[in-house]
Amino acid sequence: MTFGSPTQGAQGSQGAGGGATSPWWSDALADPWRDPYAPAAVVVPAPLVGAGEPEPVTDPDAPDRPKLRQVVLISLITALLAGSLGSALTYAFLRGHAVTTLGAPSPSAPALAQRKPESLAGVAEKVLPSVVTIRVASLGGTSEGSGFVVSAEGHIVTNDHVVAGGPGKATVIFNDGSSAPATVVGQDPESDLAVIKVTRTGLRPVEFGDSDALAVGDPVLAIGSPLSLANTVTAGIVSAVDRTMQAGEPGGPTRYYAAIQTDAAVNHGNSGGPLVDSGGRVVGVNSTIKSLVADGQEAGNIGLAFAIPMNQAKRITQDIIGTGKARRTVIGAQVGGTGVTGGGVRLNAVEPSGPASAAGLRTGDVVLRLNGHPMTDPADLVALVRKYAPGSVVTVEYRRGSTRQNASVTLAADAK
Repeated sequence: MTFGSPTQGAQGSQGAGGGATSPWWSDALADPWRDPYAPAAVVVPAPLVGAGEPEPVTDPDAPDRPKLRQVVLISLITALLAGSLGSALTYAFLRGHAVTTLGAPSPSAPALAQRKPESLAGVAEKVLPSVVTIRVASLGGTSEGSGFVVSAEGHIVTNDHVVAGGPGKATVIFNDGSSAPATVVGQDPESDLAVIKVTRTGLRPVEFGDSDALAVGDPVLAIGSPLSLANTVTAGIVSAVDRTMQAGEPGGPTRYYAAIQTDAAVNHGNSGGPLVDSGGRVVGVNSTIKSLVADGQEAGNIGLAFAIPMNQAKRITQDIIGTGKARRTVIGAQVGGTGVTGGGVRLNAVEPSGPASAAGLRTGDVVLRLNGHPMTDPADLVALVRKYAPGSVVTVEYRRGSTRQNASVTLAADAK
């Protein structure tokens, strides 16, 4: 920036050199801001050697920077708070959840978790002490099956085919692993039931249920020693009731079942073990399975297992314990083959003094239903009749020629 024109600056300079006196221009040569011909530069003097550093300048409105001591202190407090919070959360979590640890359990931890009595685990816990494994040695080797205690005196129910072929003795292995010798009290090959007995105190008999009260869909447990795996529990439902069938080994007796069908897993070794309802009551004796393999091959579970109804098994068991043999329920007639036109099974012969004859049935009549159960095979009539106790009254629907009729038949025990 200049004050006046260059011409005036020149004149002022000359005047000064010529001795002219001017208060404005008297020091113009030494003042760069007044001398328009001076170089436009600002020279900052160098600091003096040995002089102290300039005083720092700070902004009074700027936030203070934390010192190192403050940073360390804040970090330490934060870490302590985080650790305390983590410990508190872990303690609260562990109070509500079980933790699996390796090594010895805590002395205060319970040995077993408690289960409600009506749960599957509660039912199994109730019944398992009464279930046994049965081993029978014979010339053909050792057979193995299952059974369950029915009296404090040591009576055990199992299948006839578990003890058949043996010397009348067996070994019983209990739930706790202990064992005892047993003797065969009696057998009924056609119903596939047998009773053995051990001499032992402290036995816990099972509780019996009402097998006639079962309905399709009811939950059940099968307990036994399948494939030598003792104390095995499997679960399923009742798949059918009064499933009539016949079975038997070549050269052996023909066995008839009006069975409880279940899809609980049952395999070899389960035979004779209990089928249990949701209340821990025995409703059946596991006896046989269906299989897709050929005869003579090892069969496995495919969800088709059959149990003798406990009402029938209990009656036969009581007969065996009381007399050494079981009464056989009969209708007093012989049935023929299949292929009857219109369905049903034909009576090939009627005993003159038998129950069928007393109810008015004759030879040649075709039985269509027994207590509402349709007849499609001669085994149906035999199996259902044997399910009932002697003295039971059943309704028989039959056809004579083209006429359908009903008769009330009082079943009886055979003379054997």
